[in-house]
This record gives sequence, C-alpha cells and structure tokens, in this order.
Amino acid sequence: MLDKRSKKILIVFGIAVLAIIISEVVRPKPINWRPSFTSVDTAPLGTYVLFEELQLLYKKGNIKKIKEDPYQFLKDSSYTNNSAYLFINDYLNFDKQQFEVLKSYAANGNTVFLSAREFGTYIEDSLKIATRQDYSFLEENIEASFFNKSIPQDSLPKFKKAVYKTVFNNIDTLQTKALGYFETENESIEELNFITVPYEKGTFIFHTLPEAFSNYYLLKGNQQYASQVLSHVTADHLYWDTYLKSGRKVVDSPMRFIFNQQPLKWAYYVLMLGLLLFIVLKGKRQQRIIKVVEPLQNTSIEFTKTIGDMYFQHKDFGNINAKKITYFLEIIRSKYYLNTASLDHDFIQKLAMKSTNSVEKTQKLIQLINQLKEKTVHTEQDSIALNKQIEDFKI
Repeated sequence: MLDKRSKKILIVFGIAVLAIIISEVVRPKPINWRPSFTSVDTAPLGTYVLFEELQLLYKKGNIKKIKEDPYQFLKDSSYTNNSAYLFINDYLNFDKQQFEVLKSYAANGNTVFLSAREFGTYIEDSLKIATRQDYSFLEENIEASFFNKSIPQDSLPKFKKAVYKTVFNNIDTLQTKALGYFETENESIEELNFITVPYEKGTFIFHTLPEAFSNYYLLKGNQQYASQVLSHVTADHLYWDTYLKSGRKVVDSPMRFIFNQQPLKWAYYVLMLGLLLFIVLKGKRQQRIIKVVEPLQNTSIEFTKTIGDMYFQHKDFGNINAKKITYFLEIIRSKYYLNTASLDHDFIQKLAMKSTNSVEKTQKLIQLINQLKEKTVHTEQDSIALNKQIEDFKI
C-alpha cells in the first residue's frame, strides 16, 4: 500500500503530466517558417501548392518525383528526352559528379531548372556565373520583374516575408540571357535574378528567388510571377527533385523516425509514462523485507529478585514504596488516561468511577500514597500496608 506522502507525490505528478499533454494538444501550433520546398509540405515555405498545380498541367505519368540523388538517377536510370529536371530549394550545392551528369543531361537537349540562393562552386565556375546574397531579412519589399515588357508589371507581386535577396553579380554576357531582375530605386541599375545559360542542345535556367514557388506566396497572389518563370521550361516530361531539399526527412535511427511522427512520438511518451507508473506502483505493492524483531524478554524473575534484594538485604523501604507508587500510577495513566500530577479529591472521584472501586477504598489508597510521598523515613509496616491496599484495589 502507498503511504500518504507517496500518494500525494503521485497525484501531483499525474496532474502535471496531464496538464502538459492537454496544453500540447489544445494550444495552436506555431507557424513553421523553416525552408522546406518539399511537395508534401503544406507549411508556408513548402511547395505543395506548386506541385499540385503542375500535376494538372502535365498528363498523368509525365511528371515524376525523383527521390534519389540526381547522380544516381541520371547515371543509372533511363530518362526521357525533351524533359526538364526541376530543382527548387533555398540552397543547391552540387558536387562535381552531380554537375557532370547534369551537363550530360542538358547536352542531350533537356532543361535543368534551378531556383535557389546558391548553386555551388562547380556550377558557378563552369558556367561563369556568380551570386551575391544579402544575409539579412529584407526590411522593405522587393519587386521582381521581367525584361519581357509584354507582361503586365502591375500584376507582379512584392516579396518580403522570409526572403533573402540574392542577385547575379557576374555572368558570361556572351552566353547568358537575362530574363528577370529586381527593381531598384536607381532605374539604371538592374539586379539580375533570372537567367538562362545554353549548354550544347539544352539549357540551364537559374532563378534566385525560390520563395516565389512556396505555398505562402502562391496563395498570396503570386501565381502570375511563378507561371511566367516556369513558362520558360518547355518540356514534355518533368522530373521533380525531392532529394536535394532542406525539408527532406532523413531517418538515421528508429528513434528519430518516431520523434518525427507526431502519433508515434505521443505513443512513446505515453509508454514511458506507463512504465514509470508501473515501476512506482509495483515497487510499493511489493512485499517489503520483514525486520527480525526480538521478542521481549520476561524479566519478571529479575524484577522480583531486585525487589527481594532491596527488601531483604538493604531494607530500603522508601525506595520500594516509591517504585510501587510509580508503577501503580503508571498503570492508572495508561489504562484510565487520568492525570496523576495532582492526587486531589477530583482525581479520587474520577478514579473510583473508572475503576469501579468504591470512593472510600479509593480515597483510603490515595491518602496512603500522599502520606508516604511526604514521609522521609519509611518502615516495613508502611510497605506492607501499601502493598496490601494496592493488591486489594481492583484495576
């Protein structure tokens, strides 16, 4: 059985855990502004809306998610010509092997579309492009525009929320075609953010505002800008990269997988709480070790011997009478719960009533006890009289 203190601790602990669980369930989830750009993420910076719209534009089977490294896909798989490979993420850092297969892919007449803030040193060095990024969030709105003036400029949105401004500060002017830019206060300065670089039979398309394809801006009236950018991707088949994504879930261990899944995470917490309660309750219900208690020894013989020695050898009647009186009064206190500090008339009445002795017998015994307490010298007759009245008194 649990003692009172353990019960209180267990109740307080259970209430605290219950309060935490309820607060976690009912409180509104904070908006997740972390870059994701995955096609299944409905957070502001996911691309769920874009992918769903692309599925409506392409025939069934003409748009395909690529869940593996682009090197593995382009090296080991057979891809369809006249296709486009779309990479949309906050950062794209291709290594040498990845870029080599992308060049081969483009050389066969295909399109590589890349929308990110950075593209990696291999791409920038090979295609002679360089980017410059402002690493602070924008304090003012930026306006993305196109060199094609047939597009209504007033229909284009302004960007600010969760956006870093990235521009091309170096391009190969002989090969590169500028398609779009960020407007500045100085109209003579054009900050490029959208270019194409031809590569043999194919094309590389670079765009530095991946947030334009996010759920947040597509649902905020940015469809016109996003569609104009993607209109330069003319291909019958589309390959959508899901591997090079900031929001891609990488499961390195079973526990990480559990904590990444909300139902499994709460199931794990409930399991841990259940095990903790089981341990506490099991430990309290378990039979404790019973201490070996030595039985009380019968010291009646020793006590009798002591009294006998005092009486026969020392003749210490005062000590004998004092011990008899002390022993008698202790019995009265423990049995009748009477205060023996004052042996007065009130005490005599209560003792007679509780012990069912007559008032006269009780008064006679108490008077003898009071007399012996006041005497300094006791005789053998005093001890005999005290012993006789105590034995005659019905306790």
